[in-house]
Parts: sequence; structure tokens; C-alpha cells
Amino acid sequence: MSEKVRSMFGSIAESYDRINRILSLGIDQMWRKRAVKESAAKSGEWVLDCATGTGDLAMLFKKAVGPSGRVLGTDFSPEMISYAPGKAQKANLEIDYEVADTLALPYESNQYDIASIAFGIRNVDDPVLGLQEMARVCKPGGRVMVLEFGQPKGLFGALYRFYSYTVMPTIGGWLSGNREAYVYLPETSAAFPAGDDFLDLMTQSKAFSSTRAVKLSGGIAYVYVGTVAN
Repeated sequence: MSEKVRSMFGSIAESYDRINRILSLGIDQMWRKRAVKESAAKSGEWVLDCATGTGDLAMLFKKAVGPSGRVLGTDFSPEMISYAPGKAQKANLEIDYEVADTLALPYESNQYDIASIAFGIRNVDDPVLGLQEMARVCKPGGRVMVLEFGQPKGLFGALYRFYSYTVMPTIGGWLSGNREAYVYLPETSAAFPAGDDFLDLMTQSKAFSSTRAVKLSGGIAYVYVGTVAN
């Protein structure tokens, strides 16, 4: 991960949750819930949530796997992840958090039932290697879950691009004090492979026996599911 991206996320960590809810009208949490549903997470399973940020997806997974399950959230930004333990404690959820890079996860192979990443794979310097690392720590038959922005088409897509390139930087910059961060986020989303193109990246990783994509909100986001190969 580049130091510039690490520094950028650190600078917006304090206001990250509040701005996300405002800019997405709360839909981002609905997408996270859909990702958990598509994972078929069940009681007792182990989940590794990469690029966990302030821990929203990790918390939803913990509710799914219950007291007998384990959730570990990791992030390359110490500032972002510093907010996660308090949120989990407030929600009475027992979750572990550690600073770690998705490209070099410091965990043994074949440990987890699910490895997930929400709105973070496009920030990984080598997405294919990141997918391979996530698959490596999963058991054969485990699931790698990726939630990421897409590029909607047609008139809806044009409206979405106007919102992304005009409204988001204005509001995000005003609330966070870092307009550059909210220019970076839609720009990287627009440039990153989505839909079938991202499934091609999953195929390139040679880590999965099957893959599928679930379109959300007309293509604004996707949930990708990869079943880890034996």
C-alpha cells in the first residue's frame, strides 16, 4: 500500500463513518448486509475482514457467526482501525482487530471460513495478489467476499457520475477538510474493473473453483463471491 493512500485514509478516519452515511444515504450499510447474506455465514464460523476500516462489515459478520464464531478485522491504516474496537464494544460484540496489509496477511493458511473486503480491493496495489492472499487464509471451500463500487450505465450512470464527481468532493471535502480524498475515491471507483471484468481478475488469481457477481443498486456496487479451490 502506498504511503499516500495510507496517509489519506488516516486523515479522514475521524469523520469517515458520518460522511459515508451522508453521501450514501445509508445505503452502504444495506450493501454490507447483502454481502454477509451472500456469504451464507453461519454460527461458529471464522471470518477475516480485510481493510476493515472502522469495522462496520466485521460487526455484521460477528452478528452472523455468533458467540461461537470468531471475527478478526484488519486494516493497513492504524488511524482507521483505531475506531473499530470502541464501536464493537458499544454494540456488545467481541471482535479482534489488528493492523495488517492485505497483500501480506500474517496468518497461517486454511484457517478461516470467510475472508472479506468492503470498498478496499481497489486500494490494494496488486488486487490479484490480494485475492490470492485472502483465499490462502481460507479453508478449501471457504468463501472470499468482495464488496466494491461499480460503474452503472445509461442515464442512471450519467446521474451517478455527476453525483460522484461533483457532489461527493464538495460535501466530503467540506465535512472532512480533505477534498482530495473525496476526489480520489470516485476516480478510483470509476477506473477499477467491475462486473465481469472483476470476475476476470478472480479467474486470473487461480484461487477459486467458482465465482459470481451480484449487482446492487443498478450497478453502483457489486458483491463478488469466490469459492476457494481445494
